[in-house]
Amino acid sequence: MNILIVGSGGREHSLAWKIKQSPKVKEIYIAPGNGGTASLGQNIPVSVDDIPGLVALAREKNIGLVVVGPELPLVLGLSDALDRENIPCFGPGAYAAQLEGSKAFSKFLMAEAEVPTAGFKVFEDFALAEEYLKARDYPLVVKADGLAAGKGVVVATDFAEAREALHDMMVKQVFGKAGETVVIEDALQGEEASFLAFCDGHDYLLLPSSQDHKRIGENDTGPNTGGMGAYSPAPVLPQEKYEETAHQVIRPIIQHLAEMGRPFKGILYAGLMFTQYGPKVLEYNVRFGDPECQPLLMRLESDLVEIMLACVEQRLKDVTLKIRPEAGVCVVLSADGYPKQYKKGHVITGIDEAEKDSLVKVFHAGTSFDGSNILTSGGRVLGVTALGQNLQEAISRCYTAADRINFQGMYMRRDIGQKGLEKT
Repeated sequence: MNILIVGSGGREHSLAWKIKQSPKVKEIYIAPGNGGTASLGQNIPVSVDDIPGLVALAREKNIGLVVVGPELPLVLGLSDALDRENIPCFGPGAYAAQLEGSKAFSKFLMAEAEVPTAGFKVFEDFALAEEYLKARDYPLVVKADGLAAGKGVVVATDFAEAREALHDMMVKQVFGKAGETVVIEDALQGEEASFLAFCDGHDYLLLPSSQDHKRIGENDTGPNTGGMGAYSPAPVLPQEKYEETAHQVIRPIIQHLAEMGRPFKGILYAGLMFTQYGPKVLEYNVRFGDPECQPLLMRLESDLVEIMLACVEQRLKDVTLKIRPEAGVCVVLSADGYPKQYKKGHVITGIDEAEKDSLVKVFHAGTSFDGSNILTSGGRVLGVTALGQNLQEAISRCYTAADRINFQGMYMRRDIGQKGLEKT
């Protein structure tokens, strides 16, 4: 069949790489794609928020399955629009996608489904929210309700910091409509992990645990980014705890949405904090994480297309996930200045050299191809991903490969996976 992948980042390159391995695949189209996906299929310049354009493309190319990478098209209703055209889509409908598209919706749904999460209050009025902040102990978390490119969350250590965040979101509207409603919640203490599951609306299959590194600087310092690296498995969530944790944070949401007549089909991603009281959900995402997707797909032995079709066709109980026993690590190579201002158009060298190791794959994120050279075109440029017999070996292999790559202003964190080593 022909497959359309929606998106342009490292996650989408890794999806295209894994999907290409399936015997079920004829042609792959990526909208809009990047310099890496161009070698696996045909990039089509349709934006991820152009729902009519994506539906028209799926019709034109006789697409048998649409795989949605980022959250925005799902929140905008791409899955529903494709469903009306009888085109299968791996990704939830707009209602269920509010789990990521609206933090208030997500928190209320967690409360209804009795999922463990931080205490919270939702505000649509600045003055009322400000009064609430005055009466609270700190730290507190202030979140813009809507999608804010991963930047609408502030952990405030005192009233002044919380008020500034609130003012930015509700009055200055730095995130536009996303900040018209805010969620203020208790700050949770502990270690984070990402826990993803394939879902068909009723059943689910669990992927291995992973851990993302959000901040730009080593030892988790500096501003948040889209993610500077990830590793899997995460020792904070060992395999023997997967089912128990899923019963707390995955199953209740799947069951609740099914009972509402809004079955969730796709990837449910629970961002967890492991507190002294057990795991609590920080947030839900409705798609693969980026860069968690890269090491997870490197570890996945099963046919990804078969799993996705089973989700869409609600027959996941007939499928078994095969996971490689090795650990996986992804280190993001970013442009100098990211996540703020950065320059584009620098020539990238050394990718072929890095990939001479058969257990290394370099996934493109912010790249373009000018006919002869791969160029930087984004803040997160590449995701060097490697497998190893254990986490230490995977980390070493990953950094050895990353050091073979070069472009002007290249930056990477040197401590990806260290938290995992400290626990093993």
